[in-house]
Amino acid sequence: MSVIIENLTKMYGLQKAVDNISFEVKTGEVVGFLGPNGAGKSTTMKIITCFMAPDAGDIRLGNLSIHSNADEIKRKIGYLPENNPLYGEMAIVEYLRFCAEIHGVDKKEIPQRIGSMIEKCGLDREKHKKIQELSKGYRQRVGLAQAMIHDPEILVLDEPTTGLDPNQIVEIRKLIKELGKEKTVILSSHILSEVEATCDRILIINRGRIVADGSSETLRHQAQGQEVLTVRIEHDNGNHVVKKLTALATVERAMPLDDKKEFYTVQSKPDSSSRKAIFDLCVENKWYLLEMTGTETRLEDVFRELTN
Repeated sequence: MSVIIENLTKMYGLQKAVDNISFEVKTGEVVGFLGPNGAGKSTTMKIITCFMAPDAGDIRLGNLSIHSNADEIKRKIGYLPENNPLYGEMAIVEYLRFCAEIHGVDKKEIPQRIGSMIEKCGLDREKHKKIQELSKGYRQRVGLAQAMIHDPEILVLDEPTTGLDPNQIVEIRKLIKELGKEKTVILSSHILSEVEATCDRILIINRGRIVADGSSETLRHQAQGQEVLTVRIEHDNGNHVVKKLTALATVERAMPLDDKKEFYTVQSKPDSSSRKAIFDLCVENKWYLLEMTGTETRLEDVFRELTN
């Protein structure tokens, strides 16, 4: 089931927490929601889950609108809030049974659903403990289990890997990717590498507005703008090489790379690639082209550029 956000706006006093944003998340898509603190991520998620009403705009799940079908939408969504509120005095199995009953899961199916969630979220060794006895990482797993207990079509996960150790993060990442094959998943995170490894698409929000939308590869390419290559050429005359590289029609600038012999940085003109021209130049001059690699913009650099 797709989630369609149309002209969404939310005010806190005079401040626009969410400023007229629109986007769509399709079935089978895992979308990462990135942004600095206070950018509007959690507010948007709360509105999607009908936890909070917008001041303007609409969100539709299929033919359902948050304004007229809130109760039905809640049944189709699994939500893990940022602060992951749990009943600490309850045992894990007891709590999951309670959540399943609240969501209206058929009583005959509840034991099977609890067993499935305990297995998927890696809770088997801890399942008889009270929630207050668990580490932060295991509490986060319980939060994920309650979000999925009723087998929702849409998952909204606010910082799902908070408090998890590296091994647990890998396990949850794998789970989210599996779920994304059949469900619509929206997740937020401050860990950029985590979003890049887990999500098919990334939305970056800043001051309530969407400032970027695309795959991590697309966002890096857009930020980089011009092709920058590092080439290693075995030759007899360094200055001669720089002059000939600079003379290529697609090259804007070429220079030696620091004090490394045989290494050069080549910047192409906008919307141009110099790879083939450099290869042909080396063949023509009987130079040995030992290496040619692109310099790639990191997602962290893209994030800083868009949110500063």
